[in-house]
Amino acid sequence: MAVEIVAPGLASSVQDRGRTGYYDVGIPPSGAVDLYSAGVANLLVGNEPGDAVIEAAYMGPQLRFTEPGVVAVTGARMPPLLNGEPVPQWESVAVTAGDELTFSYLEEGARTYVGVSGGIDVPVVLGSRSTYTLGSFGGLEGRALRAGDVLPVGASSGTAGRSVPEHLRPVLSREVDLRVVLGLYDYRLTERGLATLLDTTWTLTPVADRIGFRYSGGELEWREREQPFGAGSDLSNIVDAGYPLGSIQVPGGVEPIILHRDAVSGGGYAMVATVISADLDVVGQSSPGTRTRFRPVSLEEALAARHEAAARWREARDLLS
Repeated sequence: MAVEIVAPGLASSVQDRGRTGYYDVGIPPSGAVDLYSAGVANLLVGNEPGDAVIEAAYMGPQLRFTEPGVVAVTGARMPPLLNGEPVPQWESVAVTAGDELTFSYLEEGARTYVGVSGGIDVPVVLGSRSTYTLGSFGGLEGRALRAGDVLPVGASSGTAGRSVPEHLRPVLSREVDLRVVLGLYDYRLTERGLATLLDTTWTLTPVADRIGFRYSGGELEWREREQPFGAGSDLSNIVDAGYPLGSIQVPGGVEPIILHRDAVSGGGYAMVATVISADLDVVGQSSPGTRTRFRPVSLEEALAARHEAAARWREARDLLS
């Protein structure tokens, strides 16, 4: 079986759960921005959770299937149509040769995932099929999908009619609280600057992609100091350091940027906080205009949230296995 890309949608790419073990040499994990939705799309069609899917941002692709199979659409609320007729999200659906999957307008969220029974079978690069466009590798030729592309699919074993109950579907909202752990460089902010970071309702700008999510709404105040050798002249600059996934930078003190799956692994901006791993999918499903608050939590609370997210994933996996 193969999937033909009739129209690519917007920034559509092949992604799986990402590549690990190369962050120290500057290669980010890539992988689905909403890992939960991508994993559930695979479970619905009978794949392993780490198989490759299609990720599309804000606008869905038009896909044609060359052989019978099973597909599932998860993630953002972007109503799918099979041969022009509505089909449900979060449910596996049978397709036959020549069928076309299209999408209506985005209603909530930002990124949708298409799982295909057998998984998208592009070459594995550094342990993953995920596309890393800045590095031009992974996925299909290291780039976003284009009209006319043909994606090979592995052996199929899916079953139609499997669905995910409502309580196991992500809550999509235009008003979100993101839990953050402060540091490593929050001490560089004045008390007023830190209060601004945490008390402001920030608005996600149109600069929101797999590399980073930029917010507007306030201006942070930094402590004056003589910049050390090796740091830039702006008070938000530091001597280069590693960037955790989800770290928040505020260049010039004006617009916070949350680094995501394709971000660089280090640089010279102070990281004032880091979004906890359990909330990174929420960031990935934020669309421009989303009103966002940063809520500080302890490391213990962050680990508890990770435990809760893992339990939710296990419930979905056990239900669909």
